[in-house]
Amino acid sequence: MDVQTGLPRPLRIACVTETYPPEINGVAMTVARLVQGLRARHHCVRVVRPRQASDAGTATVDGDFLVRGVPIPRYENLKMGLPCTGRLVKLWKRERPDVVHIATEGPLGRSALMAAKALGLPVCSEFRTNFHAYSAHYGLGFMKKLILGYLRRFHNATQCTMVPTQALHDQLQREGFRDLLTVARGVDTRRFDPAHRSELLRAQWGAGPDDLVVTCVGRLAPEKNLATLVTAFDAIRRQQPHAKLVLVGDGPMRKELQALCPDAVFAGQRMGEDLAAHYASADLFLFPSITETFGNVTTEAMASGLAVVAFDYAAAQRVIRDGENGALVPYNDGAAFVATAARTAADLAHCRVLGARARASVMALDWDGIAAQVEGVMASVIARKAEPAKDYAFAPARQSSV
Repeated sequence: MDVQTGLPRPLRIACVTETYPPEINGVAMTVARLVQGLRARHHCVRVVRPRQASDAGTATVDGDFLVRGVPIPRYENLKMGLPCTGRLVKLWKRERPDVVHIATEGPLGRSALMAAKALGLPVCSEFRTNFHAYSAHYGLGFMKKLILGYLRRFHNATQCTMVPTQALHDQLQREGFRDLLTVARGVDTRRFDPAHRSELLRAQWGAGPDDLVVTCVGRLAPEKNLATLVTAFDAIRRQQPHAKLVLVGDGPMRKELQALCPDAVFAGQRMGEDLAAHYASADLFLFPSITETFGNVTTEAMASGLAVVAFDYAAAQRVIRDGENGALVPYNDGAAFVATAARTAADLAHCRVLGARARASVMALDWDGIAAQVEGVMASVIARKAEPAKDYAFAPARQSSV
């Protein structure tokens, strides 16, 4: 028996994802941290993902099993995997996993589900992205019900779907999703730390030691509700003319935002210690998004010692206590968000008190504990007999070569 896990032996886990580092997005980063956590607990994890530009033209790289992919419209730096059910059946016949863990519901995830069902393999999944909520922001609102129906059939065909908050659990349950379990997301409190604060970086932004720096980290895209962010910062600037706005990330709205906010700092995509320094060198984090399943940037900002203003749902609802370690705003109340942001920004000393409390409140959300929870879910899924779902009615996928 493995001393650390308490299991008879390490698990053989196939982790299927459409996105993975060095791609920069919340799904890629959290899937990678989960994989690292499971490997640290002695499990054998093979990642199945689309081939990236940096990969050599081989079937595997560093143990990852690579498939063909195509760029995602409006997400030029990301790919979705092409259907490859046959290849996965051959792979898992040769190297049979104990469990298949599907992190994304695209063509690759669908192929993995079909291959696992064909082989009688236990399957668990994660609900990571509100694709149905995004549809309205890209002129596809008429497809919301179709997308939600696809997601429901997909996840109901797995033995368990992990969701990051109880509120999302309850919402999906009302929509007919079954076998849901709430498993929180972790945050790297060693990387995201107030110790990374840099006065040199603040000086590069044009901010003095006593100037307020407001930041937001994430994709510059319509679904992030950035118009509310711009309005909130305008309100802050009217009372604090020297305040600076720093936007970390990139996306299709960058040019539009640069026109609206010519004095803002557009830092682009940042990673690792550089990203940590960008968080820690600010004072106030505004997160206006209303389409998150969790919102990893919320806990990263809190771990970095920032006061956070966010809507009362997803990660913010779970970890922020309004007025104690941050500020919560009623969901989708833009006027309240603007007013709360301006009120919070008015007292820099109190911002820093909130930031210190925020840091303390997320210290328990380490990835080691999250990996242990997921391990327990996988063990319970393996213990149940893998059976085809009665309502899983997708047609067989066309095959693609490497």
